[in-house]
Amino acid sequence: MSQLQFPQGRSHDLACLGRLAVDLYAQQFGSRLEDARSLSMYLGGSSANLAFGVARLGCKSAMISRVGNEQMGRFLLESLQAEGCDTSQVQVDPERLTALVLLGLKDRDTFPLLFVRENCADMAIDASAIDEDFIARCRALAITGTHLSTNGTRAAAHRALECARRHGTVTVLDIDYRPVLWGLTSRGAGDNRYVPDAGVTRQLQASLPLFDMLVGTEEEFFIAGGVANDLMASLRAVRALCPTATLVVKRGALGCCVMEGEIPSDIDAAPTYRGERVEVLNVLGAGDAFLSGLLASLLQGKDWAESTKVANACGAIVVSRHACSAAMPTPAELAHWFGGNRNPHVDADQQLAHLHRVTAARPGWEDLCVMAFDHRSQFYDIARTAGADESRIPALKKLLVRAAEHVERSRQLQGHTGVLIDGGDYGRDALASATGRGWWVGRPVELPGSRPLRFDGTRSVGSALVHWPTEQVVKCLVHYHPDDAYALRLEQEQKVLELWEATRESGNELLLEIIPPKSMTPEGTADAAVLRSVKRFYNLGVKPEWWKLAPMQEQGWRALEALIAERDRHCRGAVILGLNQPLDFLARSFSQATNPVVKGFMVGRTLWADASLRWLKGESSDEQFVQEVAHNFATLVDAWRNRHRAQRAAA
Repeated sequence: MSQLQFPQGRSHDLACLGRLAVDLYAQQFGSRLEDARSLSMYLGGSSANLAFGVARLGCKSAMISRVGNEQMGRFLLESLQAEGCDTSQVQVDPERLTALVLLGLKDRDTFPLLFVRENCADMAIDASAIDEDFIARCRALAITGTHLSTNGTRAAAHRALECARRHGTVTVLDIDYRPVLWGLTSRGAGDNRYVPDAGVTRQLQASLPLFDMLVGTEEEFFIAGGVANDLMASLRAVRALCPTATLVVKRGALGCCVMEGEIPSDIDAAPTYRGERVEVLNVLGAGDAFLSGLLASLLQGKDWAESTKVANACGAIVVSRHACSAAMPTPAELAHWFGGNRNPHVDADQQLAHLHRVTAARPGWEDLCVMAFDHRSQFYDIARTAGADESRIPALKKLLVRAAEHVERSRQLQGHTGVLIDGGDYGRDALASATGRGWWVGRPVELPGSRPLRFDGTRSVGSALVHWPTEQVVKCLVHYHPDDAYALRLEQEQKVLELWEATRESGNELLLEIIPPKSMTPEGTADAAVLRSVKRFYNLGVKPEWWKLAPMQEQGWRALEALIAERDRHCRGAVILGLNQPLDFLARSFSQATNPVVKGFMVGRTLWADASLRWLKGESSDEQFVQEVAHNFATLVDAWRNRHRAQRAAA
């Protein structure tokens, strides 16, 4: 067991003090940073990565840092909060900007970094604002070496360390030596990991006795110990300053060494825990992932053998992926990793990739009530029938957003409201106004009425999704029957597979809507055809987050529940489509949808078709239209919420 004694009964496992920045990763692998065409945005900074990773692994973490009062600062706070990390101790700077880091992936050994940290917010952390009572409620405090590099940040770090030591909070130093952040290299040499400097060593050594555990690479212990290129001499120098501290040396693919007592004569004589050998895509963040796995495991009571096993696995997984924080594994991924069925090529392990998507923190959606007005040809037909110009349709769709908003207020539907809107000329403005509200937002990708399936406005759906907000769910309606002619079935399946792969890359969730053609579906066979279709797509490896299906009999929903439990227990579930059925018919059908696999409904024309015709004819005002549609939508919301009662009454 570890000699570290983490106090029990505290509200937080780990507080992290240090760098909190936005990472902008080049999306082009093999490119110089100068030649990057696009960048992906992630939470970054070694301390923030640690807080994020430990929270993802099930511990209660907190961040102590500072961000700017602007969009990037809010992005970082929201990213940490979404993962369950406490941000109450993150200061907001009214003047300085949040730090940025630009990163490239040139080849296996070249990872250019450009730190944009001139007078940035996290380096202006206010020592007087460090809350001793909060630190007293934490079992451990982790600080990174960068925050020992200036008088101001060192004062904040020492204030936190003094509080921790008064209250028995275990203190951890991630040496995290970045010469550029100590002013030892040109600004463009951010990837340089080691420059010997006696001044840096003196500043670090003044703080080392305040720590119970020190973690670093061999080069980082060179700078901490002050003996260039002599690891054992450097470790002995550190031990002289920290007689009781645990020293953890990270050695990449070789694993790590843990020294709790005397320093041996040779590093290989130290207790060593072997690492994982994987194909490296990106070493950036591997150390943060390692420390996340190590501290989370130690805080959960695991011994060194188990803790380092998890730490080495976390590092191995992250080096095989783009980014750092977002690449951190979940407990489900680690269970798969150690379960004996993983692919030796990490980037080719489809189950690991799937678990990474579906077991990380994401908004929960239960009792989802969605107004669907993604229709295109139907609105055009209504406009023609009304004798109205189709240019009025965008304004009509914006009124439908108002109707959804009205029902959200009147029925306290916050966290359960959804809309399905097209992104073309008709729905673009409405879609933009609905996005960012905290609603479930779906957007169609299929060419209306296409069979075989075609994508609307593009032959390359992957290139189209690059421009979609991640929160928008890709909805695809496919008119499919498992007994379709072979060539037709194969063509449609290939299109769905193309879309599936595109959404895995873009990060958008996928809703697959299946409607079997009436000509192939005799009365009474629809449920069986739909269930066979769902099974067929699972056989192909397609695991959409959502299924959108017509109302089924109770036994149909039970069969679907069993199928999802067998093939993808992380599927969010099914929602009911309306098929333009009368309002009372849909309300009654909800009483058959009490199975927990059914998460809500998505209904369209039933709610707005007649009202839209009157509005386009000029027979109703904007407010009358909104009130009528809202009334219809509220009727279905009430029926959905009362479906269990309705089923009991029918019985």
